[in-house]
Amino acid sequence: MNRLLKYLLIFILSVFLTNNYSQGIDFVALRKAMVKNQIEKRGIRDKNVLKAMLKVERHKFVPEELKNYAYEDRPLPIGEDQTISQPYIVALMTELLKLDPNDRVLEIGTGSGYQAAILAELVKEVYTIEIIESLAKRAEKLLHDLGYKNIYVKIGDGYLGWPEKAPFDAIIVTCAPKEIPPLLIEQLKEGGKMVVPVGDFFQNLKLVIKKDTKIIVKDIVPVIFVPMIKKDERN
Repeated sequence: MNRLLKYLLIFILSVFLTNNYSQGIDFVALRKAMVKNQIEKRGIRDKNVLKAMLKVERHKFVPEELKNYAYEDRPLPIGEDQTISQPYIVALMTELLKLDPNDRVLEIGTGSGYQAAILAELVKEVYTIEIIESLAKRAEKLLHDLGYKNIYVKIGDGYLGWPEKAPFDAIIVTCAPKEIPPLLIEQLKEGGKMVVPVGDFFQNLKLVIKKDTKIIVKDIVPVIFVPMIKKDERN
């Protein structure tokens, strides 16, 4: 047997075994354990957030070969040097926004579409921007296939926001700028909230509140996110 054929057979066997193993996994049980052990026990109390985390199937938002790890307490790669965030961080950022059912939310950094799906379970409309075209198109198709009709995906520069759809009740940024983008603050409603990881190597998750024409910024917790990319930095 030549070497190329041997490697091909090994690859086919590994794919078969991975897929076969995934089919035998109780993802519902893993998701329940994720919510209980990773999220509730670490202080997330918003019942609607917990319900959304329990409902949205995280394993559908990761690459096929990583489905077995979808409910572990860590981020996972999704291609293009991007990641799907750690479940606890998704829940924490969502809870900090204190969302209402009629809210309109802007997300910067669609990625896999997982955070957008969580938000869509909680609010009226989600507008999400992704600068990497392949990720945006993949997420848009998946979200459509899953039946979400209140998520709108745009390929574009997150630093610019989505001015024609502003103002937003809340903004969530899932990649790290070196400083809070001023255009996003402008697109936040009076009384609105934004959560954003800020920094270069060392990052802090910040809660931004627009109140009485003033901007209040609170540090929440140290985090690690992929950098936020401007359009002119993409290449």
